[in-house]
Amino acid sequence: MDIDPSTTKYLIQAKLSTDGIVEKPDIVGAIFGQTEGLLGDELDLRDLQKSGRIGRIEVEVSSSKGKSEGTVYVPSSLDQVETAILASSLETIDRVGPCKARILIEKIEDVRVSKRNKIIERAKQLLNELMKASKVSGVDLADSVRQSVQIEEVVHFGKEHLPAGPNINDSDAIIVVEGRSDVLNLLKYGIKNVIAVEGTNVPQTIVDLSKEKVVTAFVDGDRGGELILRELLQVAEIDFIARAPAAQEVEELTQKQIVKCLRNKVPADQFAEMLNIPQPQKNGDKGRPEERGERPRREDDRGRHGRDREREQKPAPAPRQPVEDKGAKKLSPEQTRYRIVLDELNNTSKAKLLNAGGNVLREVHVSLLADTLKEGVEGVTAVILDGIITQRILDIAVEKNITAVVGVKLGNIAKLPTNVEIFTKEDLT
Repeated sequence: MDIDPSTTKYLIQAKLSTDGIVEKPDIVGAIFGQTEGLLGDELDLRDLQKSGRIGRIEVEVSSSKGKSEGTVYVPSSLDQVETAILASSLETIDRVGPCKARILIEKIEDVRVSKRNKIIERAKQLLNELMKASKVSGVDLADSVRQSVQIEEVVHFGKEHLPAGPNINDSDAIIVVEGRSDVLNLLKYGIKNVIAVEGTNVPQTIVDLSKEKVVTAFVDGDRGGELILRELLQVAEIDFIARAPAAQEVEELTQKQIVKCLRNKVPADQFAEMLNIPQPQKNGDKGRPEERGERPRREDDRGRHGRDREREQKPAPAPRQPVEDKGAKKLSPEQTRYRIVLDELNNTSKAKLLNAGGNVLREVHVSLLADTLKEGVEGVTAVILDGIITQRILDIAVEKNITAVVGVKLGNIAKLPTNVEIFTKEDLT
């Protein structure tokens, strides 16, 4: 039904039923005919319609089984009182043509309120669409600018044209990642000394860089990341290992996650020892033993003979080592307990913290051991780890009054503490 919006303030809606078949002209004619003179000259329907104070009367009617039913709509621009009087007059109509009829006013609708409600609802929709569009546009704009800057910062390094950050050539320390997306993600957070290997075949450029710079390999926390690590550790001189959380990729990490992963990096030789990966001979350009005129440190130098040589070089007195006899050894109850726990940890890359009674207080991954000890675990007297005993672990042990540290092997220790007993797997066999 079409209503003239310029002349309509109210809409009268009435229900019509007749005892016979009638059509729209019959109903309109009955409305005009039976209300004529009923309300006086001022509310005569014909005069009101001529003056535009009521609109065109619309009728929707249908017939079934010899009867007719329909709805009558009368648009009005009269005031509320006049419209109500006009509406009530329609209920006096009792015949339409030759048929008996009944008209009942269903409602008088304030068209302006309905329009306002529609305006409000539509305005809400338009505002939501506008806000969404503005938000998306703002995000897109920021991302576009950020990505354009990142793309501008990405350089192609070496003969293989590897994607890298602009500081890769000037930095003493670099980060090696898997692919271009990883480089972009680190650049987004201001890390510019990064380069990608772009596959499992390590490029010669990476190998050459590893001989000159301190290299941290930062890979995904999945099987693919482990495979790339194995390749890197076998062909390049990697110094530290950092990994994304399990099943996550470097390219999807947040800034906080990236910083945490890099902070928790572990020495490459310790990681290689855990995975039984052979490493290449270390180059002297990064300040290794050759540069100091010493014999390069071989894998078998990490045993007792290397430790004895280090003790001779340091000025401080050697720490008390309970077991020095290379022949048959009789282990104390404590040493026996340490050996049992160390055997339980074999190939797990984990560490256990024991109290004075030999009870396990906590079990953690070796990569988290240092941070766990620094945070403090009450009552720890011994640390047993399936890994290499490092200087950092010993320093923390002294700080936390831990009396014994047990590991697979002893790393390159510059300062041996005098109040911490140190045992390796060799010591306890």
